[in-house]
Amino acid sequence: VKWQQFFTDSRLAQLQTLALANNRDLRLASLNVEKAQAQYRIKRADLFPTLDASVSGTHSRTPGSLSNTGTAATTHDYSAQLGLSSYELDVFGRVRNLRDEALEDYLALTETRRSTQISLVAEVATAWLTLAADNERLLLAQETLTSQLATYDLTQNSYALGGSSALSVAQAQTTVESARGDVASYESQILQDRNALRLLVGSDLPEALLPGTHLASAAVLVDIPAGLPSSLLQQRPDVLSAEHTLKSANIDIGAARAKFYPSISLTADAGSSSSALAGLFKSGSGAWTFAPSISVPIFDGGSNRATLDSAKVERDIQIQTYQQTLQTAFREVADALAVRSTLDRRIAAQQALTDASRKSFELSDALYRGGSQSYLEALDAQRSLYSAQQDLITLRLTEQSNRITLYKVLGGGWN
Repeated sequence: VKWQQFFTDSRLAQLQTLALANNRDLRLASLNVEKAQAQYRIKRADLFPTLDASVSGTHSRTPGSLSNTGTAATTHDYSAQLGLSSYELDVFGRVRNLRDEALEDYLALTETRRSTQISLVAEVATAWLTLAADNERLLLAQETLTSQLATYDLTQNSYALGGSSALSVAQAQTTVESARGDVASYESQILQDRNALRLLVGSDLPEALLPGTHLASAAVLVDIPAGLPSSLLQQRPDVLSAEHTLKSANIDIGAARAKFYPSISLTADAGSSSSALAGLFKSGSGAWTFAPSISVPIFDGGSNRATLDSAKVERDIQIQTYQQTLQTAFREVADALAVRSTLDRRIAAQQALTDASRKSFELSDALYRGGSQSYLEALDAQRSLYSAQQDLITLRLTEQSNRITLYKVLGGGWN
């Protein structure tokens, strides 16, 4: 399941595309991958000899006072050579191990980059939905403030006519100021939500791509396969990264062990030498050198042994890290599924509570306006409705966030 197929709101998808192009964390992860790829190419190049070609000419004049013949002489020497220097014969696999280790490091960073991308897509969606929820909370607070202002005016008029007490006026004023404080608080929170979303996207936020004042569905409902197989979680990028790191640690043991064996190097060149440029490549002018060397470790103060022991301990560390990563993956999926299992019932119950609270408030408000009930009962009913509406918005946000969490902890999708 690709993220473009999972997230259904076109505005959100466009913001996610902007984030993938501009986010600094993802850029750093990509640059780290490119660096690891270059390091792998360097190690791979060590398997092949380095050939150098050179052409040189030397000219000298010896005065007669210094020559054996008593006559001044001018000499010319020309040479052309093709050679290799200090090429290590990889008899015991040290260079190959270093190459393979660099490859696994590169693959691990590639998976780290994929993990960063999945996390970024999910974080943008979560921030976008949070902004939508806070927009809805602000709208609810504004509507509540408008209603409370109307009730406050009615209570003041009733007090002026002797129909209400000063206590009722004070109670009505407290609800107005409380609603006014909520409006200011949510306005501030929305500005913070936008700042968080802007940081994730890495650029200015086009107004057309921002959510409205109602929290709508932005992601498909994840259909979890029955009997979730462990092989599914082995495709998570963090699990794959830990696996490549473990392979790298195993290979490093081979490279450390190879240091106990002799190192064989070759230095050789072949070419042509002549005293005349015209005869540089004629027969009989060939020249060559061949200088093999072997280095045998005899005494290093225990350095090679310590290096090997360190590589083995590192391997054991990565084994534990890999197992821990798998356990974390299963726990994250289990936690997300645990939340998912009760969300529908919680939302249904909260919706029923909100509907009942609204009916209670409407009846209490009607009785208060008709003079059959004190303002205190109407105030309690209004507070209960306001709280129930806020909790319903929070639950809907939790339900949408849970879909995104499942997508993330399953490694960005599955086959």
